[in-house]
Amino acid sequence: MPNITIYIPTEQMPLDEGLADLSSDCTKLCVRVLAAALENVHVIFVGVRHGRGHPVFAEVQYRLETFRTSAVMNLFMEDLENAIARCTGLKARIRCFGYGASNICARN
Repeated sequence: MPNITIYIPTEQMPLDEGLADLSSDCTKLCVRVLAAALENVHVIFVGVRHGRGHPVFAEVQYRLETFRTSAVMNLFMEDLENAIARCTGLKARIRCFGYGASNICARN
């Protein structure tokens, strides 16, 4: 953790270079702002058929830590929103979900 999944309408999906830039930005945010270990960061892009709402939906799952305060998460979301807009030209809805270590079962 953290895991970032970004849902983008298939017809508006950026080219590989744009996705690589966004992936890099997401990774840097996780490492620098959330203090995540690089090997624990996952970024996934999913092409979708858009129905309603903002054209991009970003879902962030992360491990709760005392240093990941509301202020830290707000900074993270602001920077993530800016990165998505810069790399896709689209407005994103962002939702972050924190999980306590005792509530996470994981492998690999």
